[in-house]
Amino acid sequence: MRLSELLDGISYTAAGFRDVDVTDLVYDSRKVKPGCAFFCLKGAVSDGHRFAQQAAEQGASVLVVQQDVAVTEHIPIIRVAHTRRALAFMSAAFFGHPAKELPVIGLTGTKGKTTTAYMIKAILEAAGCPTGLIGTVGVLIGEQVYPTANTTPESYEMQKYLRKMADMGCKAAVVEASSIGLREYRTAGMEFEAGVFTNFSRDHIGGAEHKDMEEYLRCKQLLFRQCRTGVVNRDDPAWETMLQGNTCRRIVTFGFSEQADYRAGGERLISEPGCLGVHFRLEGKRSMELDVAIPGRFSVYNALAAVAACDVFPIRPEHIQQGLRAVKVRGRVEMVPVDGPYTLLIDYAHNAVSMESLLGTLREYHPNRIICMFGAGGNRSKSRRFEVGEVCGSMADLSVVTADNSRFEPVMDIIADIRTGLAKTNGAYVVVPDRREAIAYCMEHAQPGDIVVLAGKGHEDYQEIEGVKYPFDERQIVQELNRNMRKA
Repeated sequence: MRLSELLDGISYTAAGFRDVDVTDLVYDSRKVKPGCAFFCLKGAVSDGHRFAQQAAEQGASVLVVQQDVAVTEHIPIIRVAHTRRALAFMSAAFFGHPAKELPVIGLTGTKGKTTTAYMIKAILEAAGCPTGLIGTVGVLIGEQVYPTANTTPESYEMQKYLRKMADMGCKAAVVEASSIGLREYRTAGMEFEAGVFTNFSRDHIGGAEHKDMEEYLRCKQLLFRQCRTGVVNRDDPAWETMLQGNTCRRIVTFGFSEQADYRAGGERLISEPGCLGVHFRLEGKRSMELDVAIPGRFSVYNALAAVAACDVFPIRPEHIQQGLRAVKVRGRVEMVPVDGPYTLLIDYAHNAVSMESLLGTLREYHPNRIICMFGAGGNRSKSRRFEVGEVCGSMADLSVVTADNSRFEPVMDIIADIRTGLAKTNGAYVVVPDRREAIAYCMEHAQPGDIVVLAGKGHEDYQEIEGVKYPFDERQIVQELNRNMRKA
């Protein structure tokens, strides 16, 4: 593509401008190839401007910078106010503006983004609309999952995957727009058909994330300056603040509030072996009875958000009902079929806050017992281990302490820290260091009416030990153990 086409609509100044052909867009100096445009991004750790000369020597046909650089090669140097923003807009152009071909729904909020994204995907696909997904679990196109380093990938990858979705027959896409992703312009260069705000609470403060709650909220507000329809949780105290400065053509709200456009009533829990969920009555702009195949009151909020977002499409009531009954979120209170009269689920909960929320939700279903298998990551804060041990000891009937991603730390040292937290409670626990053996222990000792939780790994399909990631998919392990128990 010609450089002039990539720069269309972008404010810039140029030194040595020539309308060269650009074969690719690159922001990692290790990936520079002849003919590419190299973007000098400034990050918390590294500054791409330091590699401008190296990129030019390796054959880059153009440099995109936000400060002066000195290079010996005679190539165009494009100076912009912010190279990350330029990368987003130029990536959209490079991949042919895929968001103009398939409607994209963006989600922001502290909690619930992943589950709501899966609900939207399930509803749209029940309506015959193939839908791609970009988020915490990676990029999902059809049955194929492509791993990503961040919840919201860099803008180049974002546009590349949206193009892939369009080319593979997707008619819509759902994107988790994290606060960091919004701040770093990863979703810039396109307009969302709808933007969804789930909720707002303290998270991601400190370090390279956000300096305070005010900045965290300001970053989330950015979504509503690049979407047609804003969909917001009216029950959240921050909902009006979230909409400050919005450019949406239309705003709709959801929640339990009588003033919400999409509201819930008559909610009740659904519980039977192998299935936990929630039923509620949808009122307001839509009226119908709904069952959601994910447990907890928070699932009602996520379902309301999904319904409101999907209403930008021509969706019939049966599509909503079918989608929410069938939705399954990998690694988020994910039910895994077992032969016994108990319920087994996999969840990503790996700290005290998420564990307390998960176990509190499951306790509402009045199980015979909650058996919680968990560990803790190596080379991470010891205090987190104390805290998660204390929560599980207080809230689970039986804790099965095992390995997680031990990384470069001995498993038994990590378990010793967890036991420090457990010791503050009267909770029963056993230690089974091998995670596969721990899963087997849970299944062999489960009683009728129990809920077995395999916590910590969630959507991950590996276990990291001494810097090596070994295949470890808990779903497959449960299925194998189930078959073995059936034969025994």
